[in-house]
Amino acid sequence: MANLKEVRIRIASVQSTMQITSAMKMVAAAKLRKAQNAVTTMRPYAAKLQEIMQDLSASLEDSNENVFSTARGSEKILLIVVTSNRGLCGAFNMNVVKEAIKQAEEQFASQLKNGHVDFYCVGKKGADALKSKGYTVKMIESDVFNNLNFENVAPLAESLMQQFAEGDYDKILLFYNQFKNAAVQILQSEQFLPIMHTAPDKEVKKEHKHVDYIFEPGKKEIVTALIPKTLKIQIYKALLDSFAAEHGARMTAMHQATDNATELLKNLKLTYNKARQAAITNEILEIVSGAEALKG
Repeated sequence: MANLKEVRIRIASVQSTMQITSAMKMVAAAKLRKAQNAVTTMRPYAAKLQEIMQDLSASLEDSNENVFSTARGSEKILLIVVTSNRGLCGAFNMNVVKEAIKQAEEQFASQLKNGHVDFYCVGKKGADALKSKGYTVKMIESDVFNNLNFENVAPLAESLMQQFAEGDYDKILLFYNQFKNAAVQILQSEQFLPIMHTAPDKEVKKEHKHVDYIFEPGKKEIVTALIPKTLKIQIYKALLDSFAAEHGARMTAMHQATDNATELLKNLKLTYNKARQAAITNEILEIVSGAEALKG
């Protein structure tokens, strides 16, 4: 059985750790509320903007005239991996990294072999994980989470659109965690560019009412202006989702860590009491034995 000093040191260490994890849990919970409000407010706007763009671009006679809608051969691929700058949030970061690597190795195996698959990491943890696995990270963006707003995200989206338009990449994919609640994050894999024009389901099509819009100056001009804005909103929403999901994952992880520390502290205190009782019993036995020896 461990001596009393060792157990006391372990108890003090666990108590200190429990205070830290409990404080981190409360900080994450406070940040989560703000991030959750931001993403839930953004989602309806982003969804409606995407719907309008799909309706308008699909109705054009030649939707491939816009460079962002033009499908090319998948020779050069860019994978955007959105993670966090900090750890202590469970499997939040590794889930995204593993999914990006999985798709790179399965869907773009030949491009990966030829060195035509690049990784763009938004968040330090994704870059660190990919580098540790031997992958080359071409670009890293970590400052955007320090002040996450549309003005700071727009240049990032513009840079991606410019690289696609100039032919640096033929396809750009986006990987991130979508926020559902504090305990659940949904791993998302989306095609950022070129824009995919998907036909709506029959049930959705029945519910969707046709609106006869009057376009000024014209439908084509509106679509051309709407596509870049929609792409920026898509990136912004993904970062908001990931930011809220990060705080939810960290809050859950710190809650579990605090519970584990509480259970460990309970066991350590029980061990300490047993060791203390054993020490007292030994001292009593020694005193009694000494007294008996003096009598003899």
